[in-house]
Amino acid sequence: MVVDFRRAQSDQSPLIIDGSSVEIVKSTKFLGVHLADNLTWSLNTSSITKKAQQRLYFLRRLRKAHLPPPILSMFYRGTIESILSSCITAWFGNCTVSDRKTLQRIVRTAEKIIGVSLPSIMDIYTTRCIRKAHSIVDDHTHPSHTYFTLLPSGKRFRSIRAVTTRLCNSFFPQAIRLLNTKN
Repeated sequence: MVVDFRRAQSDQSPLIIDGSSVEIVKSTKFLGVHLADNLTWSLNTSSITKKAQQRLYFLRRLRKAHLPPPILSMFYRGTIESILSSCITAWFGNCTVSDRKTLQRIVRTAEKIIGVSLPSIMDIYTTRCIRKAHSIVDDHTHPSHTYFTLLPSGKRFRSIRAVTTRLCNSFFPQAIRLLNTKN
């Protein structure tokens, strides 16, 4: 996959490894996350939505079997929320508004089926971001530990300068903002 944001797009010369040409693709799936060559997350969101919709069917069937809300909620967390939140710290920050609404619609549908309030997709993202940031801050051997440096006051973390919105919405600036607002 070739990621190229130059204004003057040119055809890429084929990459040759051991005498054979490597195929250039528009998207790929890596560790369950769909990556597109333009670094948008719509393909990933549509894949997650499809999986979650399939599992909502089973949630509806369990509801028709008159299972109590705690059991339905546990089923939702194990089968649907786990899909929605898989690698969420990597991709959710740069999702489009329509992708976020699509994911939130699944959560609202599950709420109606179960009959209890469930955490929103944004709450799940915020919780996971803060948890991941704390684990990085606490682990001095983590390769990204140096991104989380305290200001001289010792109360807030130094923010990362981000020029583009893509970088501004990525994990590290978002995590630092969340940690600073929580303190």
